[in-house]
Amino acid sequence: MDKDVIFEPLTFRNLTVKNRIFRSNISGRFDNYDGSGNQARINWEEKFARGGAGAIISSFVPVTLKGRIVPNYATIHSDDRIHFWSKVGEAVHRHDCKFIMQLSHSGRQQDIEGVENDHIRLSSTSKTESFHGLKCRSMTKDEIKDTVNAFAEGARRAKEAGLDGVELHGANGYLITQFLSSGINDRTDEYGGSLKNRARFLLEIIEAVRQKVGDDFHFQCKISAVEYNDAVIPWEKPGNTLQESVQICKWIEEAGIDSIHVSSGSLFPHPLNPPGTFPLFGDYATDCAKNSYDTMLSSGNATFRNYLLFRYPFLQPLFMWLWYRIPNMRNREKKPFKGLDITAESLNPEFRKFFAPQEVEELLRKYQGISIEDAKAIKAAVKVPIICTGGFQQASYIRNAINDGYCDAVSMARMFVANNDLPQQFAAGKDLPDRPCTYCNKCLLNTLENPLGCYEPARFGGDYQAMIDEVMTVYKPAPGDVEALV
Repeated sequence: MDKDVIFEPLTFRNLTVKNRIFRSNISGRFDNYDGSGNQARINWEEKFARGGAGAIISSFVPVTLKGRIVPNYATIHSDDRIHFWSKVGEAVHRHDCKFIMQLSHSGRQQDIEGVENDHIRLSSTSKTESFHGLKCRSMTKDEIKDTVNAFAEGARRAKEAGLDGVELHGANGYLITQFLSSGINDRTDEYGGSLKNRARFLLEIIEAVRQKVGDDFHFQCKISAVEYNDAVIPWEKPGNTLQESVQICKWIEEAGIDSIHVSSGSLFPHPLNPPGTFPLFGDYATDCAKNSYDTMLSSGNATFRNYLLFRYPFLQPLFMWLWYRIPNMRNREKKPFKGLDITAESLNPEFRKFFAPQEVEELLRKYQGISIEDAKAIKAAVKVPIICTGGFQQASYIRNAINDGYCDAVSMARMFVANNDLPQQFAAGKDLPDRPCTYCNKCLLNTLENPLGCYEPARFGGDYQAMIDEVMTVYKPAPGDVEALV
């Protein structure tokens, strides 16, 4: 039997991963308010290591306390966090899985500020973010310098914790994107204007990190290949093009990046990232965005507008037109390839009561590999390995993507939330889980108020309690004092 490329090791300059399946960054509000971690975080990350992931890219890990998206995310902003992250790494390593910390800063894209912040977020710009109406101000040069150093110190701490590498979150609308993006960055100094100036902040971070961790530590960067900055608010500027991102990738490779993680979109969530539907309807409170988005009502000056659009049926068509405008255009484009056909026998009988094989096949056609052609363009321009994210969950499709030179590995988040053991299912011969992810995005909408997990009742045969029982497994064993963690 020929070797399965999914399970061939991937060798970077300073790291070898046992297979080509990475758990992408995704997180719930599992940790303590002050940014210290607890057992629930360890349970969360270990789920996917136990399930066969080659490497786990951590959730968004803030390099400053003021740079977190929401409270209750474990941070890496001080040396007293090293002990906790070493325990996370140890738990993951027990399963022959690598752990890469994603170093992050929210900038203006901060859903819930927390008591440590005033009402004005830091960014490349003083323009209020247009989707939620999040206020911000342009960072001073001293603040830029301090933030560059915070990223470098975060990388040092990750290395001292015994982790396997770090990733800069330069995608999806967070602070680095806010500097890179022509649709957001309106500075007139050396950090704005030309593409090279907009990339200066990122390049300074890479240089500072390399000075701290040396050349023998794995260091990768996540980037949005195409921003579609006007996807939700049509009068916004479109943002960076693929050609501009290819050039940025050339520069960061020269600066010392070992791998590039390809995504899309200049905000999060974005109509193309994560690919799928926006949850507005359903029988349960966990099915509808209105029931969790109310947490953000005080966060921005457009959140009440959004809440009304989510809540009232006569307004929902307007939101749906705006949200699906770009995805509908993209879905009319011819896809470069597809996975194997879906048969009734391959799906769980209880799941089939809610989703027919033809419906699953259409979901895969629409949402799987949303950034795959962008990844191929970047791969052709650089020499470092390319990781691509965007709706992957079918082994035959992933094999095609790697064998045909679109990318070297894939990352997935929601698909792992739905099936923690997805790589093991592939290894056992399944092409698609019998209860696959339905791209409903309820998992992400619930994270504002509820524990992160799969909130698609169809995957549990319509059994709501079974669904909640599975979500709550993240608390087994229960959180305890960080010093007692084993």
